[in-house]
Amino acid sequence: MIENAFIPVFNHLLAAAPWARERLQPHAGLVARLDVAPVSIGFSVDTHGLLQADAAETPDVVLSIPLTAVPQFALGRYDEAMRAVHLQGNAEFADALGFVFRNLRWDAEEDLARVVGDVAAHRIAAGARALGEVPRQIADKAGANLAEYLTEERALLVAHPAAKGFDDDLRTLRDALARLAKRIERLEGGHTGKR
Repeated sequence: MIENAFIPVFNHLLAAAPWARERLQPHAGLVARLDVAPVSIGFSVDTHGLLQADAAETPDVVLSIPLTAVPQFALGRYDEAMRAVHLQGNAEFADALGFVFRNLRWDAEEDLARVVGDVAAHRIAAGARALGEVPRQIADKAGANLAEYLTEERALLVAHPAAKGFDDDLRTLRDALARLAKRIERLEGGHTGKR
């Protein structure tokens, strides 16, 4: 099922990105295989820079994506996800595919505008973006609450202002000890010189 949806969806994205098709066109006829265990998708690039299904036994490039990177793609963290992708085979073709995969983005608002109109699409997209921020906000607040609990109630951690104050006090004490050591050294030197 995923195999059947990948090429049409990716071609839809490529159709809206002439720069990506231009990047892929010099590699027309080359075959790639995308491995996301247990799914394996074979495809080649046509003369227009679009993809077509191709189940060649020996692809020119193999892109292996660990399952742990898939959620990063889903969350739009393409750079993080692409760091986990392993490319092997034809270096120029792999570089072109990697660049396209890293930089190709879906403009959901534009596609939605064709169905419901510009204003509604904009509002729906804004609502989806706001909804997408909710998990991050929850994580931020939970982290802040945990930090407050560990610093204030349990006293297992030191709050940043207190740590800075401690650093300042420690620096002052160290300087005072260095001055005292110098003074003692001068006093001892003065006693030995008079004897």
